[in-house]
Amino acid sequence: MYDLFTIGHSTHSVEYFLEMLTSHRIAAVCDVRSNPYSRHAPQFNRESLRTGMEKRKISYLYFGTELGPQSKDPNCYEGDRVQYSRLAGTDLYRQGLDHLRREIASRPAALMCAEKDPINCHRMILVCRSLRKSGLRMAHILANGALEDNTAAEVRLIGRLKIPAGGLFEDDRTRIEKAYDLQSFRIAYRRKI
Repeated sequence: MYDLFTIGHSTHSVEYFLEMLTSHRIAAVCDVRSNPYSRHAPQFNRESLRTGMEKRKISYLYFGTELGPQSKDPNCYEGDRVQYSRLAGTDLYRQGLDHLRREIASRPAALMCAEKDPINCHRMILVCRSLRKSGLRMAHILANGALEDNTAAEVRLIGRLKIPAGGLFEDDRTRIEKAYDLQSFRIAYRRKI
C-alpha cells in the first residue's frame, strides 16, 4: 500500500481523470500547481475541477502557494531560475510538507500537477524528493492509469538522463541524487526579469 500518490492532469478529459482517481481510491487531491489554471486544458482550472471532484466526493486542496514550483521569495532564485534546494529550505515549503503529511495520514491522497510524466514534474523532482527521506511509500498514477512506484521512477530518471554508474566510492543513492539535481535544473521554473 502506498502513503501518497501523484498524478498529472495532462490534457485528459475530466471524466477520465476522475476515473483514474476513483480506481485508485483517492479521497483527496492536493493541487501543487503554483497557478491552478490552464490555457491548454481549461477543464482543469481550479473551479471546474473542484466542481467535478465534489460530485465524486473527492476533496480538493490547494497547496500551490506552499509546494508549487514557483516562489515569490527572491532568495529562491539564481538569476531567472528557481533553485529547488532553496525553495525546499523555506519555512513556507516545510509548513506545506507538514500540512500534506497530516492530510495523507487521514485519507488516500494524490499530489496533482499538469505534467503527464512525473519525472518531468516538480511533484516528483521537488516534493517527492523531500518526502522520500521520511520513508513514505509513493506511487505515480501514469497517463494510462497504471501505477509506477517512486523507486522505479527514479531508476527510469537515471536511465533517461544517462547517469553513469559511479566509481568505487559512489553508490546508487549518489546516482539518484545526481539525477534529481540535474532534472531540477532542467525543469525549474524561469521567471521573466
